[in-house]
Amino acid sequence: MSTIYILWLRQIKRFSRSGIRILMGFVQPLVYMLALGYGLNSVFQQSGKGSYIQFIVPGIIVQTIMFTSMFWGANIIWDKQFGFLKETLVAPVSRMKIMLGSALGGATISLIQGIILFGISIVLGFRPYNWAYVPLAIVFMGMLSLAIVGFSAGIGAVVNDMQAFVAVNNFLLIPLFFLSSALFPLDNVPQVMKIIAYVNPISYAVDAIRFTLIHQTHFGLPTDFAVLCATLVVLMSFGSYRFKQIQA
Repeated sequence: MSTIYILWLRQIKRFSRSGIRILMGFVQPLVYMLALGYGLNSVFQQSGKGSYIQFIVPGIIVQTIMFTSMFWGANIIWDKQFGFLKETLVAPVSRMKIMLGSALGGATISLIQGIILFGISIVLGFRPYNWAYVPLAIVFMGMLSLAIVGFSAGIGAVVNDMQAFVAVNNFLLIPLFFLSSALFPLDNVPQVMKIIAYVNPISYAVDAIRFTLIHQTHFGLPTDFAVLCATLVVLMSFGSYRFKQIQA
């Protein structure tokens, strides 16, 4: 446990010392929230869907968690380049503990940023349907954080070049986000987009957080929870397997 804690603490300290990274992590989500939330709010209300600001906040929280969690894979590339990872891998501890400690640190960071963004959204006018469900929303946010961190660990273990990592990051995350239910309801979208959203695990994360925050759901909470659990297991298994293949 001491190994896991030390590696977790290392990630937290690195994050806390990077003020510009903390600040920039909120720029894009806030642009989406303000530009789309307020810009399309009247159109959304006229269609009888209620407040678009209320609708979009869970999706923007998911976006923040996704991009922050995926960034953790870049730490593996940096540690490879500067030799820290090699020194860690030759230590007399299991690679599973090394990966788990760092992954928990990355997931904690993305969860913190998601919670902070939730607080900012409250200031901007967002109101949860029932505050009693907010802890459950945080649980779902934590599951998503750990799942994406596991995936980013697998990508970071395979890729050795930062430019390639960023390209893979953009190639995967942007379509997953925009083709989920984060920015639009799935009721009246074209069938092809509905099918894509149905097979996109991010849609279920958004739906679970949306239900706990504004009491709206498309798939149902049990389905959301089952898909999130399966996604977490698959992506963490992928990350663990690829991390074990890294040559010291």
